Amino acid sequence: MNLKKTWDLVLIIFLSITLNFFIFFSPENPLRIVLGLPFVLFFPGYVFINLLFKKENSLENIERFALSFGLSIAIVPLIGLLLNYSPYGIRIIPIMISITLFIMLFAIIGIYNRNTVNEPWFPKINIEELKNDFEWKTSSKLDKFLTVILIISVIASVMTLGYVISAPKQNEKFTEFYLLGPEGKAYDYPTNVFTNEKNEVIIGLVNHEGKSVNYSIEVWLVNLTYDMNINQTNISNMYIMDEIPVNLDNRPVHIDENWTKQWETNYNFSIDTSGKWQQWYLLFKNTDKEEFETLKSLTPEEKIKFALNGSIQSLKLNINVND
Repeated sequence: MNLKKTWDLVLIIFLSITLNFFIFFSPENPLRIVLGLPFVLFFPGYVFINLLFKKENSLENIERFALSFGLSIAIVPLIGLLLNYSPYGIRIIPIMISITLFIMLFAIIGIYNRNTVNEPWFPKINIEELKNDFEWKTSSKLDKFLTVILIISVIASVMTLGYVISAPKQNEKFTEFYLLGPEGKAYDYPTNVFTNEKNEVIIGLVNHEGKSVNYSIEVWLVNLTYDMNINQTNISNMYIMDEIPVNLDNRPVHIDENWTKQWETNYNFSIDTSGKWQQWYLLFKNTDKEEFETLKSLTPEEKIKFALNGSIQSLKLNINVND
């Protein structure tokens, strides 16, 4: 292998592997940011351009570097799109591995080509050639256009990276509220039961609200009908079965880790009246004290109607109770 002809591709492979090392073993290292920008915005397009235009004079240097930026901006989202439809999803580890493999594959092909193709292109540090490439007055309109695009792309990329680094990250605030069957699975719920029969579900919460939260879970048994003609919900009978207070500290969202539960409780209940019922689990949280007090002070009928329109976070079981 002629290192003089392939030093740029060897360097790209080395820097890509180095970035992976920082990502996985030293994520707080500032070199992660320094290497991350060219890794995403330049390396993929550069190694791909080397495959498309491998011969000397097949493409001018300024065009080659401008297209490297443009193709990188197109290639990386395509890799993300493919990952989105794969079992791995769009997460940091699959993204890093996929882009690194893409870069290494095309870089290795480029190294092979430069050692086998007649008159291959490779970067040469030639002052006179650089002057000619950036000689504005004698440059063609295409060269001028590509030069401007290249400069704008680099400036925009650096400004975007600076903003992402400096701006505070506003994570979405939410609460996971879920209901599981007695075996801890999202099925086999007690929906067809007998009067006074002991039944069980599992109620779960995960706090991603950014702070400690006091929750109140109200369990209501409701008999209601919906009149489609007048678009109205009619509640004929309802009563409260339970109220469960829960206090949880914030748990940050880590998309690269396996999901784990934070709070779960086995909730046992029985129903002494036959018929078709709806069991509502209403979640109240004191993230906004005024809103919390307003929702808690609603009448029972209003709470169910607020749950129906999504103003109160809720879960529901349709239960058929037999004698």
